[in-house]
Amino acid sequence: MAKDFDLMEDSNRSANPTIHEVSDPARRIFVRGALASATAALFGGGLLAGCASTGGPNAAALGRGIGFASVPMRDVDEVLVPPGYTARVLNRWGDAVGVAGKMPAFKTDGSNTAEEQALQAGMHHDGMSYFPLDGSKRGLLAINHEYTDDGLLHPDGMKTWSAEKVRKAQAAHGVSIIEIEAGPNGWRQVLPSKYARRITATTPMLISGPAAGHTWMKTAADPTGTRVLGTINNCANGQTPWGTYLTCEENFINYFHGPDQPDAHGKRWGLKKDGAGYRWHEFDERFDATRHPNEPNRFGWVVEIDPMDPTMTPIKRTALGRAAHEGAAVALTDDGRAVVYMGEDARFEYIYKFVSRDRVKPGGFAANRDLLDHGTLYVAKFNADGSGEWLPLVHDRGPLTAANGFANQGAVLIQARQASDALGATKMDRPEWTAVDPISKEVYCTLTNNSNRGRDKSPGADAANPRANNTMGHIIRWKESGDLDATRFTWNHFVMAGDPSLPRAEAKGNIRGDIFGSPDGLWVDPRGVLWIQTDVSTSTLGKGDYANLPNNQMLACDPTKGEIRRFLVGPRGCEVTGIAMTPDLRTMFINIQHPGESPSERSDPDAPTKYSRWPDGGRPRSATVVITKNDGGVIGL
Repeated sequence: MAKDFDLMEDSNRSANPTIHEVSDPARRIFVRGALASATAALFGGGLLAGCASTGGPNAAALGRGIGFASVPMRDVDEVLVPPGYTARVLNRWGDAVGVAGKMPAFKTDGSNTAEEQALQAGMHHDGMSYFPLDGSKRGLLAINHEYTDDGLLHPDGMKTWSAEKVRKAQAAHGVSIIEIEAGPNGWRQVLPSKYARRITATTPMLISGPAAGHTWMKTAADPTGTRVLGTINNCANGQTPWGTYLTCEENFINYFHGPDQPDAHGKRWGLKKDGAGYRWHEFDERFDATRHPNEPNRFGWVVEIDPMDPTMTPIKRTALGRAAHEGAAVALTDDGRAVVYMGEDARFEYIYKFVSRDRVKPGGFAANRDLLDHGTLYVAKFNADGSGEWLPLVHDRGPLTAANGFANQGAVLIQARQASDALGATKMDRPEWTAVDPISKEVYCTLTNNSNRGRDKSPGADAANPRANNTMGHIIRWKESGDLDATRFTWNHFVMAGDPSLPRAEAKGNIRGDIFGSPDGLWVDPRGVLWIQTDVSTSTLGKGDYANLPNNQMLACDPTKGEIRRFLVGPRGCEVTGIAMTPDLRTMFINIQHPGESPSERSDPDAPTKYSRWPDGGRPRSATVVITKNDGGVIGL
């Protein structure tokens, strides 16, 4: 979600050091030369972060090379890809997901009902994964829908407000499961499909893991603290080796109305009166935290979904911790245990890692139903000498005791931010997507930006890393000291984003290749190519430090060489996000979120096409785009 610099959450008032206070300038560079010798792909014949390897080529043997011509940056209202490639729209907000007998058409004036929206693709497509049904010919896409623009969602926007509008907005959140297939005329959505499903802000869900049943999870509607309605603000994602989808609840606190003066817990999580103005609490009282103070604790989790079973009840996995979760990149240790890397997209928040207690078993979700309920959650501390530590968020270890407000493990996980504060974890500049290199096992995380760096009483930059007013962001990389379950690591800055033509030193960066800023989406494909997507807010595009970047984009990089090359430019006002490939690496899926978003981030219902008419010439609609090479070759090669 693009966020205006002045509107982003900033609730970390702990005294922990920041990444800028421990950064060694000698480490803020690309690694030059070859990486360590290639190892087997982490997932063998299973699934790898959105790309199934079954039936695919020997990806590592193809090499990390990039063969496409760079796409020039332009202010356009279309999707630009390199010569020799074609991009087509596959699934838009408002398209029917494909439930048999229930496929309402999208109404171009925004007048679809809440009931209809609950059967259609939601708003603001974000993270996404491909699940093969027939290799690279047919499969399922699980697609996140992050938030709503009520100026587009309703014919008159928020000029009037009603329970129906709240229900429709809630139906536009969550996840879509759609079936797709390749045919002689390209990819298409299969309608109807027995797999088709919408998961929304009112879908019944289970709460599992150490925080299930905790006193702070109980409400009048759910005195057991084990059941909740819905998932919201579904940002980035993950895909497990046992074939399930992980959707992540990010800026959930924006939807809750809080008291004039929140308590310390509410304040630490950004709770405030009226939230971000979504007004759900006016007609759905569970979003009024003054009446239901525990309800916000039931959001901010990673949710597991089995896309193959449309009757499966989604499960909120509390062992992975509560956060404004951006994503959940899954990998395996050498002995087959799951490791989940997660960032929290808010200023001065943290990077997390979860290591499962048990090994992944054959047999899909049924055999691994409880795998993510047992394990250890860690938070990262980056040291000045280029080393790092994973600090365990475990009850009764160190300061995480009852005397300090952590009575049990459930309290630690619900208060993951406070627990990380207490442990002295390193505050970061909006950590977003994480990605694991399947060849080198190096891990990457995008740090999108933080313009509060050095402002007022916020932590400042130091001589080791002079990025005060960090508008451009950067990407950090680390290597575990041993297997992925290690508690120590070494790290460096892979790249500092920026534009060398700018006069301000802090915004120049050190990119080798095409310039970019505000890195967000991130994925290392099975060949080892690093894909970077950007999320510059619409109030910033084309202005100030972004004068030469009027649109958001997607880039590719061979990490062994360091050159970054632009692969795609998105339509006006959009964020480029979500990425997946078919097993043969010949089809790529990406998402275009909020095309035509206004600088205020809410559209004028009287002028919905003021900034964009993508993709169909009318009301702008977020959409999934399918990209293929005209000669049928491997994407990017």
